Amino acid sequence: MEYIRGRKLSLAATELFEGRRIIDIALEYGFETHSGFARAFRKAFGYSPKQYMIRMAGYADTKATCKIGRYMMNPVIVKKPSFKVAGYGININITGVTYTKDIASFWCNYNGENLESKMYNILNPSKHGEVGLCVPLSEDGKAIYLLGVIVDDFSKVEEDMLTVEIPEAEYAVFTTIPVDTTHDKEQKDFAKIIAGTWKYIFEDWFKDSGYVYDENKLDFEFYDERCHYRQDTVMDIYVPVRNME
Repeated sequence: MEYIRGRKLSLAATELFEGRRIIDIALEYGFETHSGFARAFRKAFGYSPKQYMIRMAGYADTKATCKIGRYMMNPVIVKKPSFKVAGYGININITGVTYTKDIASFWCNYNGENLESKMYNILNPSKHGEVGLCVPLSEDGKAIYLLGVIVDDFSKVEEDMLTVEIPEAEYAVFTTIPVDTTHDKEQKDFAKIIAGTWKYIFEDWFKDSGYVYDENKLDFEFYDERCHYRQDTVMDIYVPVRNME
């Protein structure tokens, strides 16, 4: 039921992108009232349906030349309890110029199997969505990149999997600028938007935010139904923060 509800909200977001009336979309996807739909939408995506429509309208008019920071770059500040992640990983050096390509290659082809499907079949998480994060191993850039799912415990984890427990933290959650990936199998534009968002966060947003990066916590990326070959493909970046002292 949790998955079905999330799927309905994801499809409803696509309808909002087309400019339909919010109440009509709410009723079509099984919500009895406008307010009930609005609460569920904000809980799932951090924005009200109306805010989403306004931002999408601005994006649609200028998407050829839009700049990171203009749309959906006001983060939602949330406190998130600790949670467990299990999945597959690869050793990387984050100072190297090819590490993002190494990650993509590893994820797409793991011993001839579809790694994502294998992970879901084995772990059977209660909610769809992948967590991507780098776990530092040393100060010279060596790290493990883990792409996994949120699990209640590690009882189903197999020997070739990796696990990590993300500690409780306060996060600034950024939703990337929407990009049309319906005809881009490799999602190259999406990858550029993600990289540009990380750059914006650390080079621009922190300066006037009143927050500093919490180095004792872990940042991570979150991918769900909103990032699968849609007209408005997005994902979330969770950056641990604390108030300036």
